[in-house]
Amino acid sequence: MTTITAADYPVEQARSSEAISKVWRRLIPFLFVLYIINYLDRINIGFAALSMNKDLMLTATVFGLANSIFYFGYVVCEIPSNLLMVRFGARIWIARILISWGLASAATMLVVGPYSLYVVRFFVGVLEAGFVPGVLLYLTYWIPGSHRARANGHLMMAQPVAMALGGGLSGLILEHFNGMLGLQGWRWMFLIEGLPAVFLGVIAYFYLTDKPKDATWLTEEEKDALAAAVAQKKVVKDDDRPRIPVLKQVVQPSILLLAVAYFCLVNTINANATWIPTIVREVLQAYSLTSVGFITAIPAICALILMPIWARSSDRLQERPWHVIIALAMAAIGWLTVIYFPAPELRLAGLIFTVSGAFCAMSVFWTLPQAILSEEARPAGIGLISAVGLLGSAVSPAVIGILRDATGSFKAGLFYVAALLAISMVLVWIVGRRHRIA
Repeated sequence: MTTITAADYPVEQARSSEAISKVWRRLIPFLFVLYIINYLDRINIGFAALSMNKDLMLTATVFGLANSIFYFGYVVCEIPSNLLMVRFGARIWIARILISWGLASAATMLVVGPYSLYVVRFFVGVLEAGFVPGVLLYLTYWIPGSHRARANGHLMMAQPVAMALGGGLSGLILEHFNGMLGLQGWRWMFLIEGLPAVFLGVIAYFYLTDKPKDATWLTEEEKDALAAAVAQKKVVKDDDRPRIPVLKQVVQPSILLLAVAYFCLVNTINANATWIPTIVREVLQAYSLTSVGFITAIPAICALILMPIWARSSDRLQERPWHVIIALAMAAIGWLTVIYFPAPELRLAGLIFTVSGAFCAMSVFWTLPQAILSEEARPAGIGLISAVGLLGSAVSPAVIGILRDATGSFKAGLFYVAALLAISMVLVWIVGRRHRIA
């Protein structure tokens, strides 16, 4: 790389901006679409439950356990998957994940009872493992720290988009495909929503580029400028401190606290994804499958409006912890509103607060470990936080399902996830103060 003088700085800054713009235009929209399909295939079982549970005679406890088994498989393979992506490259590994999980997700249409559902969902989790932390790691190769909250935020917007689109699409498939060729609507739903991942996996193999140095769509000057921009924050933070072994970085108290905080947050994210269709039917008294789907989309659409504003605010102010904490508080207030206010309109407002707050918190959350870990430690560190966090997805469905069957109401389960959000707020505050993260 050539030495940059003060006189060259405006030119270099212009090249960096152009390179970042090119990266953004090429990668973010495509990864966004992949993430929509990923999240849709993860949450569509919540919509399937509206008719599948009756057809297969599944209790809320059995259904919750099936979701938990999915996440146990996911968690077990999370860190190995991230390390294998570093070895084989994002192009090959992300394509492999998409193709294999798409086929497994579509195969959910073949289940005939609790045990076959447990087996299929376990393998969907194993094969899907590593997609989200892999994409987050992939972005650190391409996006400078100053732009990362917006990049993460745009990517995380795929989750409420999937909830909004999936709600309407799944409701329509369940209602209008039911009985076609002798198959129930939920079987058609798994097939129709699972196969796009396979096609996109083939496209990803040819479309993605592993690292900026391999990008034929960047000039050599843009590659140098982008590399300098991506490395800038690391140089400022790491030059004045001794090198810390990767393992020691990964298991340091702050990373473990962030893992627990993410666990608490993911309980709410998973409760949204798994149980909101059922909550809408029972609490808001919506009975048509199509109407359940479209009402479920309302909180997700509101989250889509707020997320880019929240992420842009975090990048503009270069402030992270309080943006996460305030969003977590918003989500907790939303759950309490659903619990305490009987009016359907207020309960819907509570769901809007919960979904918007949780996704806004997640969009900024991932800037915290990236600010603490070195480049070498990020694959394992991000994988560890994601794996521990996803234990929340493994625990949440079973806990809420058991509490629902035991009490006949969702209130106890919603108290559980609201309390975890309060714990997450405290842990993020501790880590922010410990590392003076702006």
